[in-house]
Amino acid sequence: MNDITSRSTIKLIRITLFLILVILSTRHTVFSEEIVFPKVLTHFNPYSNNPIFQAEGPGHWDVKIRERGWILKEGDFFHLWFTGYDGSRSGLKMLGYAWSCDGIHWTRSPCNPIYKKHWVEDMMVLKHEDIYHMFAEGRNDIAQHLISSDAVSWKRVGSLDVRLANGTPIPEGPYGTPVVWFENDQWYLFYERRDAGIWLASSPDMKVWTNINNDQPVMKPGPQPYDQKMIAMNQIIKYQGTYYMIFHGTNAAQKPSLWTTNLAASKDLLHWTKYPGNPLTKPEANQSSGMLIPDGKRFRLYTMHNQVDLNLPQDP
Repeated sequence: MNDITSRSTIKLIRITLFLILVILSTRHTVFSEEIVFPKVLTHFNPYSNNPIFQAEGPGHWDVKIRERGWILKEGDFFHLWFTGYDGSRSGLKMLGYAWSCDGIHWTRSPCNPIYKKHWVEDMMVLKHEDIYHMFAEGRNDIAQHLISSDAVSWKRVGSLDVRLANGTPIPEGPYGTPVVWFENDQWYLFYERRDAGIWLASSPDMKVWTNINNDQPVMKPGPQPYDQKMIAMNQIIKYQGTYYMIFHGTNAAQKPSLWTTNLAASKDLLHWTKYPGNPLTKPEANQSSGMLIPDGKRFRLYTMHNQVDLNLPQDP
């Protein structure tokens, strides 16, 4: 190869690499521009009569309530599942249930606690093919699965079998705050490990969950102060073609830690952009375990730990 040919080849390679970088940069820019945070998901005012639900206190089975409870709206009917206990750290965490016709005024089940065979806290519920599926933390923050046909009588399926991408079990230790999403015949599981990040696994049948994203978390704490030290995911919704994650975070600047409720968005479940206006709640309010519930064309923002507070959508 002569010098002229060699120089031409090098020039062509440089031009090709430049074009590739331009294309990749453009794709990244387009992706970033597609992420929007509509006002209906970000602007709320505290309800004037909070809390709307709390523990019944001494002398009752739910001296205190804790962690993430869950509200599921079916038509005009609201379900609420929550964790009650005797107020001690070691006390058995039991499942309670209440219902409402307006999402504000609640009636407790006379059968409470509706489940006390095993430790249940930090739960979420979805309904699939007439079966309610509950994913919750068990003892030692191990994620578990329960099922019900009526939302009240529950059967424990067992702990979730989560594997690394190579098929081996994930390292021993807690894996909790499970959030499950079903789409296109595939189940997706988000979970945290000691609040150090949010991982994502998938399964065709909820029997074995396999990590994706090369076993790396899809979201880490930071870089802003509000979630600099610890995070956990609470809920996922899909709105106008975009996935939105409600998560809580803390900078752990004091003990006990003060948590905030926050929002992030994604187009593919893997790459998440945190809302620049986070947090949605004030740190001094210490409101966590948030969730967005449809309210006509708008949403309500509930926070669940250690009482249920309501934030109503701002006027358009």
